[in-house]
Amino acid sequence: MKKILSILTIGCALTLSSCEDWLDKYPLSKMSPETFFSNENELQAFSNKFYTSFPSDRLYNEYWDNLIHSDLPQEMRGGRTIPASGGGWTWTGLRDINTLLEYSVNCKDTEVRTRYDALARFFRAYFYFEKVKRFGDVPWYAKPLGSADPELKRPRDSREFVMQRMIEDIDFAIFHLPTDRNIYRVTKWTALALKSRFCLFEGTFRKYHGIDGYEHDWKWYLEQAAAAAGEFITNSGYGLYTEGGTKVAYRDLFVAEEAQEIEIVLARDYSKSIGVFHNSTFYSLNTSYGRPGITRKIVDSYLMADGSRFTDRQGWQTMEFKDQCTNRDPRLEQSIRTPGYTRIGSTKKEVPSLSTCMTGYQPIKFVAPTNFESDGYNLSYTDLPIFRTAEVYLNYAEAKAEIGTLTQDDINMTIKKLRDRVGMPNLDMDDANSNPDPYLSAAETGYPNVSGANKGVILEIRRERSIELLQEGHRYYDIIRWKEGKTFTQPLRGIYIPEGTKEYDLDGDGTPDIYLKSKGETPSTKAPLVMEVDQDIYLSEGSYGYIEPHKDNKGEWNETRDYLYPIPTDDRSLTGGALTQNPGWNDGLDL
Repeated sequence: MKKILSILTIGCALTLSSCEDWLDKYPLSKMSPETFFSNENELQAFSNKFYTSFPSDRLYNEYWDNLIHSDLPQEMRGGRTIPASGGGWTWTGLRDINTLLEYSVNCKDTEVRTRYDALARFFRAYFYFEKVKRFGDVPWYAKPLGSADPELKRPRDSREFVMQRMIEDIDFAIFHLPTDRNIYRVTKWTALALKSRFCLFEGTFRKYHGIDGYEHDWKWYLEQAAAAAGEFITNSGYGLYTEGGTKVAYRDLFVAEEAQEIEIVLARDYSKSIGVFHNSTFYSLNTSYGRPGITRKIVDSYLMADGSRFTDRQGWQTMEFKDQCTNRDPRLEQSIRTPGYTRIGSTKKEVPSLSTCMTGYQPIKFVAPTNFESDGYNLSYTDLPIFRTAEVYLNYAEAKAEIGTLTQDDINMTIKKLRDRVGMPNLDMDDANSNPDPYLSAAETGYPNVSGANKGVILEIRRERSIELLQEGHRYYDIIRWKEGKTFTQPLRGIYIPEGTKEYDLDGDGTPDIYLKSKGETPSTKAPLVMEVDQDIYLSEGSYGYIEPHKDNKGEWNETRDYLYPIPTDDRSLTGGALTQNPGWNDGLDL
């Protein structure tokens, strides 16, 4: 298959080297919107820019509670402020989308025009999803606006109004976009995946935040999510990547130079040959990029290989790393360095490096093979997934579980496939509901807001989602829609170091991997890494216990304010107060 030229990164540079400039000025000697958009080449060249709205490094560079860095985001450490401008309240991308929709009539080929209108409406739905997630009610703009347009000073529309316009857009896109699968361009199947994503968000957000009084209730949105996901599952032909078997397939999916088209619905295209790179390998292996580490909370949530709960085992709370990693869900050893780990393309065994990983649970997802020569800063060129089939499976199962219509057959066509890929036993709905997991129910480690007859299976689907989609950019807004913001105040812990330990053998091979010295001590050790307690490394009990990289951070979450971001003050001022501020945010403006 011939690879399309990195449209997700280069954007509209193929023809329009300065798209934003000409939207403000229309030099007649070059082009104007009135004379452009007349054929498919022009429509494609302009619309290529839309793809840059998808995340790049945010696909692997997460923070939050399951994966932490040396610097915590404001959402987890307090100190959130109201910006004067920016803060996500940007509209340039929407102006570009609406410009195409306004002037696509210049193209007299109705089939081509309809296809690009469908593409633009897909991206408008995507654009507004990002806005609704962040701000709640936002103004709906369906045409390009000039700087003096009075519409710029209009108030916000309700989330119901905006969501209904998004549904109209995405349904148009589903009906008119191509059905041929394409890893790098939006298709009907991408649109169905997006619809399942944003309808799941809206339905669960309304359910757990108690939002009602609109024409469509939370169940309606979850029914829409399930229907979109169901159509995708039934008709798209996508499945899961299983090449190589249960021990490597999940790991290999995220380090393919070209995305695996059986599972990846849409990917960002990176290429060494044309110099388009990202930074995922350097991110996990270098000491200067935040030292990312998975937290013990999610590691403890991985099931045993036989499907039983790790947190039902005696002594699990203080189990050492080598024992904690034994006989677990194979996705654990395909997501972090565990004892015996070797990087793809190498035979050298490597233990987690506490110099590059704050918690001891070192991520390997998105770490390229050694022969890719991608270890340097911004030199990775493996494709990055934006939409993949596994998420659609999870969307379907969760939506039906929350509505109350989930059956074991539904689980068999979704969760079972995810577990089959790694050789795990299937989820049994009746068993889950008869015995909900206390670990996943607890306020300290789980989701205490879940209740009802399907509590057990909902918790299990959340476990599955957190594990399967780890480090793929979903976590923050999953917590937001579930109304579990207090999660961000939970302890952030790493591996457990037993009392009295100086030399610590991480992988159990009989040789020390780290020496934990006290202040002023000059140790004699063969350990390759020496760290000073309370200086280089912090432990929960002083000289022993859990690694706690952010020991003094108590976390801060305001339940009445922090589920939505504030509107920038400059934008509120420019509208004379027509833009109201989100609840709990006091910007001091008297408008």
